[in-house]
Amino acid sequence: MARISTPFLGFLILVLCCYASNMAKVTGYTAYTDPNQPIRVRIRDLMMRMTLQEKIGQMVQIERANASAEIMNKLFIGSVLSGVGSVPAPKATAQQWIDAVNDFQKGAISTRLGIPMIYGIDAVHGHNNVYNATIFPHNVGLGVTRQVHD
Repeated sequence: MARISTPFLGFLILVLCCYASNMAKVTGYTAYTDPNQPIRVRIRDLMMRMTLQEKIGQMVQIERANASAEIMNKLFIGSVLSGVGSVPAPKATAQQWIDAVNDFQKGAISTRLGIPMIYGIDAVHGHNNVYNATIFPHNVGLGVTRQVHD
């Protein structure tokens, strides 16, 4: 039986790894988008694919007034927040909110890796930034958490 030299074995392993890496590119397979893969595998795969700029962008949350589909795409923004009083339009309807958030999301998922953004709303008692929305008064909310004894 012929022996394989250690340097040749190392070279062979390197070639096989490069081949496997290129096959993933050719087939378009991405483990991070495969729901059948364990979470740790999906995260590792995604993190290895991300550039430093993409990683930084994913850790950033910007205010809604500064967001647009273009900014979400260009800067790889991971999260948008509607702070107190931050609305897409005066007396914004539920549909206007939906359209605004969907626009930001389209920008986010149109990036190379297609990572969706997280949208945050500064609302405690109901979405009080939506015109004509139902608001749950603070005192009523607190009252129903207590059991009154006579």
